[in-house]
Formats: sequence, C-alpha cells, structure tokens
Amino acid sequence: MNPLNYCTSFIFGITPDNRVRFWVESRTRIIDASAGTTEDYYQCASCKSEDTFAKKDLFLPDNYDFLPVFGPEYALIFRRRVRPHERYRETLPALQMWDGQRYGLSDHPDAEPLQTNDAIRRTTHEGILLVGQTTLSDTTTGLQAIIEFPVKTMNIHDETNSYQVDTGPVMLPDLSQRYPRLVDSLRPAYVAFNAPDFADFVIEVPTPVQLGGQGGAGEAMTHHFSERVSLPASNRLFGVSC
Repeated sequence: MNPLNYCTSFIFGITPDNRVRFWVESRTRIIDASAGTTEDYYQCASCKSEDTFAKKDLFLPDNYDFLPVFGPEYALIFRRRVRPHERYRETLPALQMWDGQRYGLSDHPDAEPLQTNDAIRRTTHEGILLVGQTTLSDTTTGLQAIIEFPVKTMNIHDETNSYQVDTGPVMLPDLSQRYPRLVDSLRPAYVAFNAPDFADFVIEVPTPVQLGGQGGAGEAMTHHFSERVSLPASNRLFGVSC
C-alpha cells in the first residue's frame, strides 16, 4: 500500500449548500482474505460544531468535537461532548452526508521506506514528513488491517539510537470478531511504537472522572482516551516529500 500524500489529500462534499473540504488525517484498510474484500476508511480532521454561514455566534453554545470518517458505503461521525450522550457515535450511508463525497487523494509511489533506526533518526532531523503504517491481524477471524497516518510527534534519542512514534487520532478496528458491518469495528485511538513488531494504543471510551479531585465526592463520566491495549504488529515508516 503506497502511502497517501497527506499534504494534498482531501475529501470534498458535493452539495452546493456547503461544498465542505475535509483534510484526511489517517486511513484504515480492513482486509477480509476469506471474502476477498478490502474496505478503506478515511478519518478526517476534527472541527467544532458550528452554525455554518451565520451572521454571528458561529460556534454552537453546547459545543462538541465533530470527527468524520468516510468509507465505501458508510460514514461514521463521532460527536464528543463534555458528557457521554446517545449521539456520540452515528453511522449513516455516506451518500447522506453532503450529498456524497468527491475524493481528492494522491499517493506516494516513490516513498522511501526507512529500514533502520539510523534512517528514521536522520529523516526526522531533516524535517521530512514521516508516514507510518501499522499492520494488525487476527488469526481467529482471519481479518487484517493496515492503519496509516502522518507522524505528528516523533521522539528521538540519538545516544541510544532510539525513536518513538506517538500520534493520532487514528481509526483502530476490532479484529477479534466479525461485525455485520466493518465500519462498526472502528474506534478512535492514538498509536505509539518504538520497534517494528508491536504497537500500543490508547482508545477513546466512556471514562469516569472523580469530582473535586482525588478523594472528592461524586463521579461523572466523559469520553477520554483511557483504554490501553498492546498488540502484535508490523510497523513501517516512510520519508515522503509534499
């Protein structure tokens, strides 16, 4: 899978009422070898809930994060308010969002795979865009996924020749079971790794918050990146030019 050019990859709405443009931030490819099918899901940059084209007061008072994901048949919207609510996750036919989408995607057929830690460190220090691909698989279900993302934060320790990716959000699929719709397996997560053979994720889930600090009375819930998992993986990094 050639990396996307994340400098110039966008998804456009079609409706003339709002020809919105979303910047693609990650791609998750889910592969079902037994069925011979592949589905790509494009996670776009978050924005805030707004009164579009209003004369004033553009942000809605009960504001929330709006994170869209577009797939071949279904689109997925995450609306993160301060409290969990029933519309946190909404799945609908992609054609119902802005009358469908136009995909303005380009890839990097000549992206340079970074085969060593030395190459990763050098490319990082040279200020070249890094793109990661993390491949996951489940032997029980036979499902595989490739999660691809531009590396927003890269940690480097020159003396020990070490690196550590920390970036997101990405769409993490649950490959441990077969969902009726693959889109239902996706959850927002951040990914970290510092070796080629595993990846750690922290997933957004309903999370209790102790009111009044430690030992305070009462508890509330919010959506937060708090569920941690570590998975066997195959990680690749590329240096790409915009």
